[in-house]
Amino acid sequence: MAKKTIENVDVAGKTVLMRVDFNVPLNDELKITDDRRVRMALPSIKSVIDRGGRLILMSHLGRPTGEASDSKYSLKPTATCLGELLGQEVAFATDTVGEDAKAKVAALEDGQVLILENLRFNAGEKKGDAAFAGELAAFADIYCNDAFGTCHRTDASMVAVPEAMSGKPKVVGFLVAKEIQYLTDVIANPERPFVAILGGAKVSDKIKVIDNLLGICDKVLIGGAMAYTFALAQGGKIGDSLVEKDKVDLAKELIAKGGDKLMLPVDTHCGDDFNSNCNKQVVKAGEIPDGFEGLDIGPETAKIYSETVKSAKTVVWNGPMGVFEMTPFDAGTKAVAQAIADSDSTSIIGGGDSAAAVQQLGFADQVSHVSTGGGASLAMLEGQEFAAVNLLDEA
Repeated sequence: MAKKTIENVDVAGKTVLMRVDFNVPLNDELKITDDRRVRMALPSIKSVIDRGGRLILMSHLGRPTGEASDSKYSLKPTATCLGELLGQEVAFATDTVGEDAKAKVAALEDGQVLILENLRFNAGEKKGDAAFAGELAAFADIYCNDAFGTCHRTDASMVAVPEAMSGKPKVVGFLVAKEIQYLTDVIANPERPFVAILGGAKVSDKIKVIDNLLGICDKVLIGGAMAYTFALAQGGKIGDSLVEKDKVDLAKELIAKGGDKLMLPVDTHCGDDFNSNCNKQVVKAGEIPDGFEGLDIGPETAKIYSETVKSAKTVVWNGPMGVFEMTPFDAGTKAVAQAIADSDSTSIIGGGDSAAAVQQLGFADQVSHVSTGGGASLAMLEGQEFAAVNLLDEA
């Protein structure tokens, strides 16, 4: 599935329109509280400007209602942040395809960067509007997709814009290239044993992923609150645990399909309230008493899962094993993260909570790849096709 990357095209004296994921968190003072997404785009950005290209960056931020006056969703803070990281001024257009954007695109010189205002301030972005896409496409000679977090979407900037740039180079940035390498190429030809660890709250979010991975993995380990839906499917007692009763039949089907491949917790760490100071006990899986809720896999499960991970050659992890933000119910997630870090496997961490857990626990540098997109990485693990990637130039 290898695609041409930004380094494969000559950008000198040309204008590159790059879709990035600058959907950064802002505080009440509209200051960026975590600039990781901006920093992760730097290699692709520098590849263009260091080689004498003119760069236009476009992104969404949050979920505005389409009102351009809603300043809490403005991308202006990202222009300031990127300028500081690059050590040069970064221009900002107060609209996406309006007069200010057109004037600032026309004024761009080689090696300079312009950020357009939030794409979602224009209703055409979510609708995949061809007219809106055509105006964006007319700005540039080259299209580059470096926004993995939105690769599973069909927004105008992801699909209609590259479609409108027929005959012009359409490439991926380094971030998307790396995601494709790990989330499709490695999983398509894994070294074995291939182990998947799936956690999180809802079975419904992961049904297709579990189903797909049962077909290609040697073991699929289940943790998090969705384990209680599986426990209920086996006739167990789950006390006050979070559960999806309408998904019990599906859980039964997955248990039948999985056989020995599907590994479920053998014990549960539970508490009588959702806080660190609650009364706690470890019980066998499916034996959670009334008044208690499961908040983490138990120590025996953590040990079994860690041993399984240590012998793996390829590991995919998506979703924490318990309430990792709260001691002592972070123990199961910690144990699994430690086992992945200690193994010599190719390890791929799905975005969202798994990525946050690995960062928080300090293991990010000890795994092969931490995905930047929760929804997009899940969609890839489901085996979904991405229109936004398929239409780009083959390597």
